[in-house]
Amino acid sequence: MAVLKHSVLTINSGSSSIKASLFSADGARRNFRYERVHDQREAFDQLLHDLEGDMPELVGHRFVHGGDIVDPARRVDAAERCRLEELIHIAPLHLPGNLLGLDLCLQRFNAPQVVCFDTAFHATMPELAKRLPIPNELGLRRFGFHGLNYAYIAKMLAGVLGDVAYKKVVVAHLGSGASLCLMENLKSVDTTMGYTPAGGIPMGTRSGDLDPGVMLELAKRYNPEQLSDMVFHQMGLMALSAGESSEMNELLSSNSENAQFAVDYFCRQVRAAIGGFAAKAGGIDALVFTGGIGEHSAEVREKICGSLGFLGFALDKYPNRVGQNEIGLAGYKPVLIVPADEEVMIRDLCLSACP
Repeated sequence: MAVLKHSVLTINSGSSSIKASLFSADGARRNFRYERVHDQREAFDQLLHDLEGDMPELVGHRFVHGGDIVDPARRVDAAERCRLEELIHIAPLHLPGNLLGLDLCLQRFNAPQVVCFDTAFHATMPELAKRLPIPNELGLRRFGFHGLNYAYIAKMLAGVLGDVAYKKVVVAHLGSGASLCLMENLKSVDTTMGYTPAGGIPMGTRSGDLDPGVMLELAKRYNPEQLSDMVFHQMGLMALSAGESSEMNELLSSNSENAQFAVDYFCRQVRAAIGGFAAKAGGIDALVFTGGIGEHSAEVREKICGSLGFLGFALDKYPNRVGQNEIGLAGYKPVLIVPADEEVMIRDLCLSACP
């Protein structure tokens, strides 16, 4: 195990769950998970108890949005805390929980706090990928998200793919929140999410990209608060399944037509995104699945890859079914499963921000 200069506690605090990992200076790692959290204060008190006196020297937080900055991480001071507060309107589903987690850690741990941004990995996107087809003076652009995990995947790819890792690789981060990233030379050159984490492909409760006319029509029917709730909590798989579920595993185990429709719709849109990236890049050389759905659902991977033979991708049924790391059929381009590990990236960014 690697020896660290400082012990680091990583925090990923959402609206209903908290994930934490303690990386000790001797290289040991302890993971903590708190699901269905109704009171974050109680959850952080429980974390403090579960640490059993093993206090971190640094605390790192996953933040969904970093705004216009390109820094992958920043140490938190009063000015940075105020700046983060001003970003809530861009990611209202995530940032309030992120900020509450930060504030509770500031109260409970006598250690520097570092915020690590999901948006930073996509700062390398060219202007063609960043711009929106709206007046530029509005100051709105595409940011992209899930960057901490994409950065982790990029860090791992060379050891798995060799020289192919530096070519054109599509990474599909599929979970309750979902996006895809096109990488070249291990850097982001395009991604499906845009200005907010509500864009791109359909997700658990978010629609992904919509005709602007649909949003204009909905704005006539609902007030801003109602519309915001609909955009972040009532669309996506939840809507496609007619309210049956936003969870892919529940939809896959259901026999209802609505559930099957939602699954098929999701996989079709992921295939479309992969094909779109292939068209933009002039072909792609490898495909990577990550995230809760991407890592654990053989059926979803099969539905996505089943018609991608024209791009040179096909799955080997047994490795795909048991979830091996390499699931591509021999003679075709590589298809991989790489488990997400945002905590490792947060740890490394903390150590870089506070050497």
